[in-house]
Amino acid sequence: MPTFATAADLSAALQRFDAETVPGSCETARYRLRYRTWGPVDGPPLVLIHGLCDLSRSFCMLMSRCVDAGLRCIAYELADGRHDGAQLNRYRHEHFVEDLIALLDHLQLPQVNLLGSSFGSTVTLRALATYPERFLRAALQGGFARRPLILVERGLAHLGRTWPWLMGDLPIRYLVMSQLERTQFTGCPRELFRFLIANSGLTPIRAAAHRGLILDKLDLRPYLPQIPHPLLMIGGDRDAIVPRQYEAEVEAGVQHVRRIEYSPCGHYPQYTLPGPMAAELIAFYQS
Repeated sequence: MPTFATAADLSAALQRFDAETVPGSCETARYRLRYRTWGPVDGPPLVLIHGLCDLSRSFCMLMSRCVDAGLRCIAYELADGRHDGAQLNRYRHEHFVEDLIALLDHLQLPQVNLLGSSFGSTVTLRALATYPERFLRAALQGGFARRPLILVERGLAHLGRTWPWLMGDLPIRYLVMSQLERTQFTGCPRELFRFLIANSGLTPIRAAAHRGLILDKLDLRPYLPQIPHPLLMIGGDRDAIVPRQYEAEVEAGVQHVRRIEYSPCGHYPQYTLPGPMAAELIAFYQS
C-alpha cells in the first residue's frame, strides 16, 4: 500500500510554496495570467495545469519534490473572471491552449514538459496536438479526451453561469463535498481533504460552471493520433470523477502512452500520494 501524505508534509510544502516560489503575471489576449515559478532557473521546465475547480497551489507537495530533483516548476491559474479581466462568456476551449502558449512565450521557454490535472488534461492534450514542437513529454492525472456531464451536473452548470459567489460561499458545500469526495481520501489525514475544500472554495462559481459546460461538448478524440510525445497517465482505482472508460479512450488513441494506477487512490493523488506520484514524474521527465 502506498504511503499517504501527512499533515506535516502539507504544512512544510505550503510554507515552502509561499517562501520559495516567485510570482509573476503576463497579459494574454484574454486575461491577466498569474503564475508562480519554483526551482532552478536552468532546470528542465515543467508546466502544471490545475483542474476545473482548483488552484495552482494544489500541486505544492508534488512540486516541492520535483524542485528538489532539479526540475523548474511553473504553475499558473486558469482564467476565472474574478480579478483577472477575463470575459468568460467569450472563452472557448482552444483559448486555454493559446493562453498556455502565451505564458511560454512570456517566459521565453521554447520547449517544456507538461502535467495536466483533470480539466487541465484536456488543455494538455489539445496543446500537444496543436503545438507539438513546444513540448517534450506530458503527463495526465485523471486525464480524459471527453467527459460529458450527467444531467444534474449540466443543470447546475447552467444555473451557476450567472452566480456571483465563490464555491466556498455555498452554505451546504462542505456537506455535499464530504458525501461526494470524502471516500477518495479514506485513510488520509483530514487536513488533506480540507486543503482540497479550501482550494476549490476560492474558485468563482461562474468559472467552474463555464469550464463544466465547455467539457460537456468537448471531444478531443480526433486529436489523439496527432500526438507524437511520450505520455504518462496517472489514475486512481477509486476515481469517482472520471470513469475509467474515459481514460481508456486516451490510451487507445495516443501512440506512445503508459498508464499507472494507484490503490487505494481517488481522483486527487497530488493531494493524497504526492510522494509516489512525484517519483514517477521525475523518472518520466528525466528519462
